[in-house]
Amino acid sequence: MTAPNRRQLLTGGAGLAGAAALALGASPASAAPTAYATSNDPARKVTPGADVAAASGWSVLRGRKVGIITNPTGILLNLRSIVDEMHDSGAVDIKGVFGPEHGFRGTAQAGEAEDTYVDERTGLTVYDAYGANTAKFASMFRAAGVDTVVFDIQDVGARFYTYIWTMYTAMKAAVETGASFVVLDRPNPIGGTAYGPMMTEPWTSGVGAEAIVQAHGMTVGELARFLNVEILPTDTGGRRLPEIEVVQVKGWRRDVTYAGTGLPWVMPSPNMPTPDTALVYPGTGMFEGTNLSEGRGTTRPFELVGAPYVDHRWAERLSGRDIAGVAFREAYFTPTFNKHVGKVCGGVQVHITDPSAIDPVRVGVEMLVAAKSIYSDFQWRYDSYDPARPYWIDKLTGSTRLRDQITAGADVATVIGAWKDELAKFDAARQPYLIYGGPAR
Repeated sequence: MTAPNRRQLLTGGAGLAGAAALALGASPASAAPTAYATSNDPARKVTPGADVAAASGWSVLRGRKVGIITNPTGILLNLRSIVDEMHDSGAVDIKGVFGPEHGFRGTAQAGEAEDTYVDERTGLTVYDAYGANTAKFASMFRAAGVDTVVFDIQDVGARFYTYIWTMYTAMKAAVETGASFVVLDRPNPIGGTAYGPMMTEPWTSGVGAEAIVQAHGMTVGELARFLNVEILPTDTGGRRLPEIEVVQVKGWRRDVTYAGTGLPWVMPSPNMPTPDTALVYPGTGMFEGTNLSEGRGTTRPFELVGAPYVDHRWAERLSGRDIAGVAFREAYFTPTFNKHVGKVCGGVQVHITDPSAIDPVRVGVEMLVAAKSIYSDFQWRYDSYDPARPYWIDKLTGSTRLRDQITAGADVATVIGAWKDELAKFDAARQPYLIYGGPAR
């Protein structure tokens, strides 16, 4: 039998619905839906906004025509999708679901999405929202008949993780259509501290659409509040949403990383397998802008980094730097896709030793500076399709500054010191929009 493709699995096409359901471990269609119930797990310290809303019978959405932007991370503590739970409850009038990068059910790889389809499980139309601009989002909201947009996706706190820009574009479309905007909030898995350089206008893109720092240190609810007042009016002729309704997380503090929440980790994307990955990603994600593999095609992306030309010296150099919160192990791996497919790469695995101490952007800078100084084969990724802005690292870091400094041989202190003032300014600007207390880690 030919293996089903993504669309067949999602729609139940070609007579495969039953077989796919059994293969994926889904409940039979005839089974009664599982009622929402709060777990009594004594180790759990944090309750996501979705569970708060569900426990109230979804009262925040009562009487509304709802469009939901979510993905596999949009689950309740009983591990069921919020869409499935809302649908089965009969308490929410869902007009459509909008899938970001990787799709609503999470079947697509990086840079891919699920095409618009009818979800076999619920019968709801799932719109392909990946890469949608404001006009397309507004068109989809109107076509679906949405008067309230709900956003529930687990972010990882990095500017170049695309879900926050899907949210921001949807906010602009909500202004255009007059829709309300509700965020079912979730913890920032790397904590509530901001790190790194600011995005600058010439270098904005889908991996950094607006002027925030590289690790923003906010939940998506807090970030939506910030964007609505500080940035959105400049893109909408002075208009903004009357209110961002945030269903708040219970029990989360700014110094708590994901491991301290007691919550199950659901991969927000195929290359974000663990909470440790999220902790290092705002730094090691910068290796997308080099000719080193960032570990895609391995089981530990963004924790394994290397290239065929890298040897033991990189791990030795980094281990000697005594970088807070991390340790480096000499590692060898063979990527199965992306860069250096089928080639043995020497490099390092980044191990988290103290989640409360790590500055992920500094970790990435330390690694870049060391690699550039040791290996003559080190190169910045060059994209010929964008001759005006060919270096991907500039889009990731917000300007040419980091690349220029490291290329010129600047040390780590110089590179990091260059963004001290802009980071302090951003940190001050975000304060009125923060919801959760506790010390920054």
